[in-house]
Amino acid sequence: MAIIKLTQINKVYQTKEIETTALENVNIEVERGEFLSIMGPSGCGKSTLLNIIGLIDKPTDGKVELLGEELVGKSDTELSHFRNANIGFVFQSFHLIPSLDVAANVEMPLIYRSGMSARARRERVEAVLERLNMTHRLHHLPSQLSGGQCQRVAIARAIVGSPSIILADEPTGNLDSRMGAEVMGLLHQLNKEDGSTIVMVTHNEAQARETDRIIRFFDGRVIS
Repeated sequence: MAIIKLTQINKVYQTKEIETTALENVNIEVERGEFLSIMGPSGCGKSTLLNIIGLIDKPTDGKVELLGEELVGKSDTELSHFRNANIGFVFQSFHLIPSLDVAANVEMPLIYRSGMSARARRERVEAVLERLNMTHRLHHLPSQLSGGQCQRVAIARAIVGSPSIILADEPTGNLDSRMGAEVMGLLHQLNKEDGSTIVMVTHNEAQARETDRIIRFFDGRVIS
């Protein structure tokens, strides 16, 4: 079953003086449990596509179906609830909150889930950090961590809510080769052991070849 289905997606950014087409007639299906890479030169629409899948941005036209549900036309509140329950994000620059310790950063997606006690949230956080070998950094701030450790925390935050879909935007872009390999190992583990569906934007050809399938973009269009 296609867990992600994009049909004739177009995205146009318009100002008073210029119209820019970021995505043009994009059709993509991603099966449940697939690890998909998206590649292409800078500015070709990869991150825009990821933001549309992640319900952060909306297409100018076209259909976005996730988990069999049509999401174009939903209210911002409905999209926010769906995103929080079903999608985890991993970014190149980590996007951790500097003033919060590791535990509080990882807990953030759970705070917006109704009916979950503070104790249950903390137990979930500790279990995820133990899985990623980060319990010894529970009360450290992001500034006290290495780049690889920050990305481990970001992955913990992405998976703490048990999402069906993980979206990773250049997850190894700010890491050296050793740390990058560790992060890729974690993503493969989540894909194989948990069955997580992962869509990863990357410039790294070697890492892309480790995934199930590569979609290549150029000027907002799928070319292969």
